[in-house]
Amino acid sequence: MKVMAVGTLKPLSQEQRQQYLPKEVPATLQLYLDGKMEQFWLREKEIGVIFLMSVDSVDEADKLLKGLPLGQANLLTFELMPIGPLLPLGMLMTPQSQ
Repeated sequence: MKVMAVGTLKPLSQEQRQQYLPKEVPATLQLYLDGKMEQFWLREKEIGVIFLMSVDSVDEADKLLKGLPLGQANLLTFELMPIGPLLPLGMLMTPQSQ
């Protein structure tokens, strides 16, 4: 299943940036290499990130994100939304009776 994870980052001090970001980036890239994260974007003004995840459940996405260094420190929180194909488009493919 696909999950869109919209993350909100709490303001970080310079000390927090130095402490967490060197660990956060490799941990995030590992999720990508493991096939759990397909795409990622930085939200405007660095208020957070958006991840497109490929997971078995919303619970799995939540567990993986809370396992990241910023998630463990409760500095990055996520709104998780299961997403899928736009099924109503299928109506355009079926012949219409006249």
